[in-house]
Amino acid sequence: MRKTHRERLSDSETFKSKDFCLSVVIPVYNEIHTIKEILERVRNVDISKEVILVDDGSKDGTRDILKNDIEGFFPDVKVYYHDKNQGKGAATRTGIAQATGDYVVVQDADLEYDPNEFFVLLEPLLNGDADVVFGSRFLGSGPHRVCFFWHRVANALLTTLSNITTNLNLTDMEVCYKIFRRDVIQSIKLRANRFDFEPEVTAKVARWMDPTTGKRCRIYEVPISYYGRDYTEGKKIGLKDAFSAVWAILRYRFTD
Repeated sequence: MRKTHRERLSDSETFKSKDFCLSVVIPVYNEIHTIKEILERVRNVDISKEVILVDDGSKDGTRDILKNDIEGFFPDVKVYYHDKNQGKGAATRTGIAQATGDYVVVQDADLEYDPNEFFVLLEPLLNGDADVVFGSRFLGSGPHRVCFFWHRVANALLTTLSNITTNLNLTDMEVCYKIFRRDVIQSIKLRANRFDFEPEVTAKVARWMDPTTGKRCRIYEVPISYYGRDYTEGKKIGLKDAFSAVWAILRYRFTD
């Protein structure tokens, strides 16, 4: 059977010959049904990594699982807690601040994104071509669950507005899978607490300049699969977050 591009990458010298560590930041809020499985999937990816779980004030029993079954049981896993719910962006910022790997990727705690895509996301970074890599659910590679039409429309509109203000040509600004050189993402001051993290970090990497060379951030985009879920399965983003994203796109176009 012919191997997929992802499988060829996982076997390639690109990964076997590179000495690096990946920090996987997982913001968590009320994911009692998926937290163990997503952690297992991430840890099973054959890449040197650290996993940083940040519980954002879960109230459904997720925190009990983290404290009783995960924290202290795995040498490559760190767990941090917010006393109260602040939002995905706040939990992501906490995780980024704790990262020590060469590269940092954000992983949702649900099962919408496949951690085996780390190989595809890392390739432009390990080849020295990129400083930041965005996944894209719309570049036509891998399975995609058929889900919400109006979410797709909103995503297209938000991505277009973001591209207008950043002068980028992304196809999926709102995607969770963004991977950064750690020195890049930790040098950027992030403020967003909720889902406005995506437009904020996009705007700020678009204008990031390497302090050593004075060159702009090199941003790549790669196709990824997507296993979307609906609201009965725990999906949290909504119309309010779309309006917040518009405000964030405009705000961070002109301010830091």
